[in-house]
Amino acid sequence: MEIIQRTKLERAQKRVATLKGFYDHLTIYLIINILVFIFKGKFIITLLSKEALGNPQILNWINWNVYGAPIIWGIGVLIHGLVVFKIRPSFLSKWEDRKIKKYMNEERESSSSL
Repeated sequence: MEIIQRTKLERAQKRVATLKGFYDHLTIYLIINILVFIFKGKFIITLLSKEALGNPQILNWINWNVYGAPIIWGIGVLIHGLVVFKIRPSFLSKWEDRKIKKYMNEERESSSSL
């Protein structure tokens, strides 16, 4: 009975650590991106000389980094959340079930032939 309790405790601790990792990731994402949006103008002035400030290519590059990076990073956060909260399309769950049954049958057959 003690082994079962220990196993449950270990699974619960692992689940809490996984959730904490996701929430830490989400918090860092929000803080960094809010700061980037707030200080976008400061970044432009700090990073560019007066000659480069009028260059549309450099301004486009900065805009891509200010707006594009959060989108790409946001997709990563979304995928992280889907994995943590075990939200999967039904076809993946069915595929997993089929594979588990297949490997269990193979294991049973190989152990019975020994």
